[in-house]
Amino acid sequence: MTTNPAERLVDLLDLEQIEVNIFRGRSPQESLQRVFGGQVAGQAMVAAGRTTEGDRPVHSLHAYFLRPGRPGVPIVYQVERVRDGRSFTTRRVTAVQQGRTIFNLTASFHKPEEGSFEHQLPPARKVPDPESLPTVTQEISEHLGTLPEQLERMARRQPFDIRYVDRLRWTAEEIEHAEPRSAVWMRAVGPLGDDPLVHTCALTYASDMTLLDAVRIPVEPLWGPRGFDMASLDHAMWFHRPFRADEWFLYDQESPIAVGGRGLARGRIYDLEGRLLVSVVQEGLFRKLGA
Repeated sequence: MTTNPAERLVDLLDLEQIEVNIFRGRSPQESLQRVFGGQVAGQAMVAAGRTTEGDRPVHSLHAYFLRPGRPGVPIVYQVERVRDGRSFTTRRVTAVQQGRTIFNLTASFHKPEEGSFEHQLPPARKVPDPESLPTVTQEISEHLGTLPEQLERMARRQPFDIRYVDRLRWTAEEIEHAEPRSAVWMRAVGPLGDDPLVHTCALTYASDMTLLDAVRIPVEPLWGPRGFDMASLDHAMWFHRPFRADEWFLYDQESPIAVGGRGLARGRIYDLEGRLLVSVVQEGLFRKLGA
């Protein structure tokens, strides 16, 4: 078995086809309470993409996380071929684990065409280059003097290099008056091959890793003991331009509102040249631990 995190991610996204329109995905046994949502979304996108002709890239997905998945238990993905039109293809995917539906996704694929016009708002702010920023593990080691064993094991398995544009905050004083915004540079830690579907599904995986940070920033430091339990409720993405998930991309994230135990977060993903690649919106559930 490979020990390269990027290769492990590609393996994780390589589903087994067990019947027409039915696929099975692995769910690693890890020390998490629930299966990582980005994994389920990425695998569901693989299942949807495997039932298309491959000449139409995905342009949007809309998904709901219905139940927490159990680590170590395989997940079955059932695909419904909703529509095969002249320009658009639609697929609906249901993820089932131990007889229970845990996740639903609808994905739309669009045959590439030339638009009659094009525009894009510029990025909201200028940020440092990724190579000038420390990795997350470097920041944690610098603050603590060493990297805790558990975090070191997690870092060795992390398929993405993540670098926060704003330094990590560790104390209540540091988050005082902080706006609900966060930005990170990300890229896969190794090559992901040349299949565009793999890059789409890998970025779908990554899009769930840091997005809800923006909701938490005014409430508690991102690192250290947590006061809230978080869970993704839904996830939507719009893919605007081709990209590679093993090249640097900027994930600019903000939370316009948090109320009633739910927080809304939205993100914009740019390449190094500032071209908007993907738009993301997610709502998360936040509950105070021990409440």
